[in-house]
Amino acid sequence: MEREGRAVGAASGELVTIGEFARLSRLSAKALRRYDELGLLRPALVDPVNGYRYYDPAQVEGARLVAWLRRIGMPLSRIGRIVALDAGAAAVEIRAYWARVEAETAARRDLAMYLVDHLSAEGRAMSRIPGNTGNTDGTGSTGNAGGTGNAGGTGRTGSSGGAGGMGSRGGRGSSGSGVPGGPGVLGGPMEVPLAIRCAALTDTGAVRTANQDAAFAGPRLLAVADGFGEGGAEASAAAIEALKPAAWGGGDGALSAANLLNALEDTADSASRAVRDAVAPCADPDGSGTTLTAMLWTKSRLGLVHIGDSRAYLLRGGELFRITHDHSLVQSMIDDGSLSREEAASHPGPALLLKALVGEARSAPVAVACRPDVRLQEVLAGDRYLLCSDGLSAVVDEAELRAAVIAAEAPEEAVRRLVGLAHEAGGPDNVACVVADVVVAAEEEQPRGR
Repeated sequence: MEREGRAVGAASGELVTIGEFARLSRLSAKALRRYDELGLLRPALVDPVNGYRYYDPAQVEGARLVAWLRRIGMPLSRIGRIVALDAGAAAVEIRAYWARVEAETAARRDLAMYLVDHLSAEGRAMSRIPGNTGNTDGTGSTGNAGGTGNAGGTGRTGSSGGAGGMGSRGGRGSSGSGVPGGPGVLGGPMEVPLAIRCAALTDTGAVRTANQDAAFAGPRLLAVADGFGEGGAEASAAAIEALKPAAWGGGDGALSAANLLNALEDTADSASRAVRDAVAPCADPDGSGTTLTAMLWTKSRLGLVHIGDSRAYLLRGGELFRITHDHSLVQSMIDDGSLSREEAASHPGPALLLKALVGEARSAPVAVACRPDVRLQEVLAGDRYLLCSDGLSAVVDEAELRAAVIAAEAPEEAVRRLVGLAHEAGGPDNVACVVADVVVAAEEEQPRGR
């Protein structure tokens, strides 16, 4: 009868005890006391004599939202911001949070697939050593464990299948077909030594008064960064500087796949620290930062470091493949089917980034979620790579990009053509682009037509 009376009181709008509110909201009394201490869910009244907490039944929906957000693993600090928003804004924030979780999961999946391939290849090599019988239930003895061709990338855009080889593992292309050079194990030292011939160009555009984009092209590093906020220019420059070979200790020799992956992780962390230091003097360090898309070359392999919505493309066999995945709200809506690619092109919302290098030290879970994606990229003589900020990719469609990249004789001509296309489209943003050709080392000093 007592519980019945309390329920009637709730229905009539009277305050209810913490025990009754716990039943209505599906939160424990212990959790409610904790959320009160954190300022997340304050009771409507606290008895000044005995300290008993009383809640308004109108708070039930907010309390249930807190419980649901905790179920998806959202940290309390972020929940506190969301429950203070109106329903529409809260929905946008929840979508952004979950898209970030999925992006981080995808990066971990790529790493897991790399490790499967790498260890499987090592096992196959060991099994070929005379007198080595291998392990009959391990990954190295059957030769089949490396066949992860259907598991490439994040599963968002499909892949071309195949077994084991990187070129047949889809990755994340713009067209949904198999993208050459997804994450995987590269072979041993190449028979033909390769080199990079490259050019970079940045431009303020026709609208902006300052240029916060940065680009770099050298024999060991290709990089573009798109800064934002008060310290955007400093952030983009610092991120690229941290990746230069002198900063990450890259020697002249080729690194093994495992060593290059470790080097990528180290350089990604260095870039994060460099950006934090660069924007620390800003009034709002957390509001300043940069995207980063970079490729490190070790004479036999390319390592990709990527965060944000700058992009990398590969031109191979006359086809242009996007080999990065945007860390943006719009891309997450494309991924979950909320938007078509055509609708996304004219989406009126702001370009909200889910991941970027930003200022201020973050809590461990947030810092991990904001870590750049890293992976290895297969290279072939004749490949042409394009790295660019969204000042190019957001205003010039991929058909025009492909035509410009194919038509240019050399990287220097290509970057000029691409910046020109951005201007023809109105030049609403800063533009940064890098174009690089993979060539046989003996040809490096010779002019090359396409």
